[in-house]
Amino acid sequence: MRRQRPNEGSARVDARTKLLVQRAGAGDIAVIDHEDLDRVSAEALVHAGVAGVVNAATSITGRYPNLGPLTLVGAGIPLIDSCGPLLMRKIREGDPVKLRGDRVLVGDRLVAVGIRQSESAIRDAMATAHLALAERFESFAANTVDFMQRERDLLFGGSGLPPLAHDLARRHVLVVVRGPNHKEDLAALGPYIRDVRPVLVGVDGGADALIEAGYRPEIIIGDMDSVSDGALRLALANGHLWRRRPPTEIVLHAYEDGHAPGRDRLDDLGVPYSVVAAAGTSEDVAYLLAHEKGAETIVAVGSHGNLREFLDKGRRGMASTFLVRLRVGEILMDAKGVSRVYSPRLRTRDGLLLVGAAFAAIGAVIAVSPSLRLYVIQLFEEFRQWLFELKALL
Repeated sequence: MRRQRPNEGSARVDARTKLLVQRAGAGDIAVIDHEDLDRVSAEALVHAGVAGVVNAATSITGRYPNLGPLTLVGAGIPLIDSCGPLLMRKIREGDPVKLRGDRVLVGDRLVAVGIRQSESAIRDAMATAHLALAERFESFAANTVDFMQRERDLLFGGSGLPPLAHDLARRHVLVVVRGPNHKEDLAALGPYIRDVRPVLVGVDGGADALIEAGYRPEIIIGDMDSVSDGALRLALANGHLWRRRPPTEIVLHAYEDGHAPGRDRLDDLGVPYSVVAAAGTSEDVAYLLAHEKGAETIVAVGSHGNLREFLDKGRRGMASTFLVRLRVGEILMDAKGVSRVYSPRLRTRDGLLLVGAAFAAIGAVIAVSPSLRLYVIQLFEEFRQWLFELKALL
């Protein structure tokens, strides 16, 4: 059943949705400028508990059937679309916003009129978008060739990848991205993580996902725009808390020209880091890093696993993802597949506890039963007599 939400609240304003969700709370109105809203961003807004979403851009342009708008409306969150670029200047952080049909008000002042999206309208737009997939794939093919030419050395030789303190050779590596169903996947992988002890890699906000699940990320990779300060500070705390392990390593993903917007943030926090410059996504860099460092298996959590999710990235990163998947495909596994085929191992400690509990239960039964107690005493006496006779013969 859909939740009924109020149509007013305090504004949270940001052109970058993944930054906005870090500040948004229950009952807020998210004011974004996000063309072709993707599923991951929409799920983050739902998780934050926003009461409504106002988009300056068009949430579904028809270029491809993106999943974000349907995710919002399916969760009962009103979505007002195509309000125009001036919206981002008309509404300020914390303003009291009201949604009335297709109108957006700050207090009693009308600031924008958009398109109030319904589930049926979104499904019609998605059906139309399916017809544009052929053109979308042509663009994707061109981007793929361009990426291969520019990143050939990185793809096939690991050029530019930094050295790591963690030894990944012949080990399992778990790469976590804040993507579709990442929480469910992490929960299902609990026995696998406990028994195999893979190297835990968080891609940006994936580091916080690991922490929320009760794990410590050993490597954090990304442009550092959606990971918390607390996760980054683990690189400083580890020296005191985990003396037998290498500290959490931070790998900053920079643009091809070396410019890294996240560098200033890391410098301000005073945490050590290394830099890798690449045109692909941070998720792709994580896969390549694990592959080139000799990982035996890479398990992907929250990654884009099917065609619709793959297209839902809606950016040039599709090309890098496609080529990187081809490059590391022989050792890459999806979390859902691992959780289905992995059989938890019985640990020695658990086995001893089970045997000990069984003996304790038997002892309790014997202690409260006079007849059983007498029978055990007789068995013990017969055994002692047998040992005495055996010793006499020898």
